[in-house]
Amino acid sequence: MITPGPVVITTGFIGYLVEGTSGASVAALATFLPCYLLTILPAPYFKKYGKLPAIKAFEDGVTAAAIGAIAGAVVVLGLGTRSLTDAFTIALATVMGLVLWKYQKLPEPYVILVAALVGLLAREIITV
Repeated sequence: MITPGPVVITTGFIGYLVEGTSGASVAALATFLPCYLLTILPAPYFKKYGKLPAIKAFEDGVTAAAIGAIAGAVVVLGLGTRSLTDAFTIALATVMGLVLWKYQKLPEPYVILVAALVGLLAREIITV
């Protein structure tokens, strides 16, 4: 829940429970729009002034904060202890870890595709 996507989904769902479709629309828009605008509006200025030392320092700080948030999510999720609960998920995590180690520049859509194929194959092997 530390990224905008799940927060928008959650607020949209709560808005739907409170006011139906219009509540969901208002809640999701009110949650998503500020993040979107704070990304889109300053983009031309970052392009123009991005080489200034203060902007580079800000960018480095934001990058460090994002890495910290992701690392924190890993710790909160229990370093896999809550999700790696059976042979199937352990096999999938192990094979995907090896794939990502070997092909470190693999684009995300391919990672998802490979994970799906590995998952289907692992399920067939484990259930046989």
